[in-house]
Amino acid sequence: MVLCETVITTVNNKLTANQVKGFWAAWAGWALDGMDGFIYALVMTPALREVLPNSGIAATTGEIGFYGGLLFALFLVGWGLSLIWGPIADRFGRVRVLSMTVLFYSVFTFAGAFATNVWELALFRFLAGIGIGGEWTLSATFVAEEWPEERRQMGAGYMQTGYYVGIILGALLNATIGAAYGWRAMFAIGGLPALLIIFIRRSVREPERWKPIKANARPLAMIFSPQFRRRTLLNSVYLLVSIIGLWAGSVYVPSSVTFLANAAGYVGASAARIASWATVLLSFSTAVGCVALPMLAEKYGRRATLGFFFALMFLAIAIGFGYVYYLNSNALALFIVMLCVLGFGGANFTMYSLWIPEQYPTVCRASAFAFATSVGRFVGAGVTFLVGWGVGRMGTIGTPVAYTSIAFLIGIFLLPWGMETKGEALPD
Repeated sequence: MVLCETVITTVNNKLTANQVKGFWAAWAGWALDGMDGFIYALVMTPALREVLPNSGIAATTGEIGFYGGLLFALFLVGWGLSLIWGPIADRFGRVRVLSMTVLFYSVFTFAGAFATNVWELALFRFLAGIGIGGEWTLSATFVAEEWPEERRQMGAGYMQTGYYVGIILGALLNATIGAAYGWRAMFAIGGLPALLIIFIRRSVREPERWKPIKANARPLAMIFSPQFRRRTLLNSVYLLVSIIGLWAGSVYVPSSVTFLANAAGYVGASAARIASWATVLLSFSTAVGCVALPMLAEKYGRRATLGFFFALMFLAIAIGFGYVYYLNSNALALFIVMLCVLGFGGANFTMYSLWIPEQYPTVCRASAFAFATSVGRFVGAGVTFLVGWGVGRMGTIGTPVAYTSIAFLIGIFLLPWGMETKGEALPD
């Protein structure tokens, strides 16, 4: 509550009407992104129990695990394809294309409520991923270009908190509406972001920085020119590291906490309640990290700050899943402590919202952001599926997830080659 009040007070202080309205449109879009993404994680099991038999597949624990992982991987592939929105936004504008992405993912999330078999549900999740990835790109680009230079970095951090507020919102909706009306109602609620389009189109103008590019311009090709090629590849690798940590680590938190709660003597509703509160704690810790990261980046630089957050992720995942998870006593309490570290470190995504826009001119900024934040999803989908295979093969969550921490060591090793932009203005 204090965090939200801080964001509201700061956002509404000394900004133009378009900057305020645009920020809240972007923040709400990210919150609804978080809600949408978490809806699937919450309703996956009951949804598959219904649609798998309709597809001629037995709804066994193994099949639910396999198809659940497959649908999640397809969602990430869809998110990877969202890189198409970047060049479109560079040509036609941030606000106009932002509205299109919100409508796109709203429609296909809503359509999930009417899926009759697993293949229809897979298609709808794949298409929703394309829209969600685009909304993420365009919201970050808009805030970077519209907010004043001296406050742009904090704007990126405040906007990122929306995603984790959305996760908490999704959990609360599932505990109320989802519990009463089932998984289809949750997907139907996921269609509500379409209402945001009305606000965006009527209230928000394009950033003054953006100008329509020439018809023969090729912004996606520009980011691979000799001037930008190295930073584009490095940014994509940094994002891949973050993606592996997010999806391979956070997605297994509810199951891990439930397992440890059962081992500690909590069963049924009590274990589920502990898992829900652990998820809320994880999201709150990340939101705090989102606010702290821009201040650290301004003081210590982009590379050093991202290295610090990567180190937190490495320690939290390696120790939490590789050691604490297997303790014979106090495992649950210590694991929840590690979740606070994991949550705070998970705010590393905030860095890209302020750092990537600083590395490219306006003519190709959205394309660069879309490519870097999307292409890693393809590899992330494969890693997520591989971790799921490892969990099934080893019969444990801890060890396979702990191995993903190695990605953060690779990221730390590559950071010295990244472009440091501390103190530099957003290029025109």
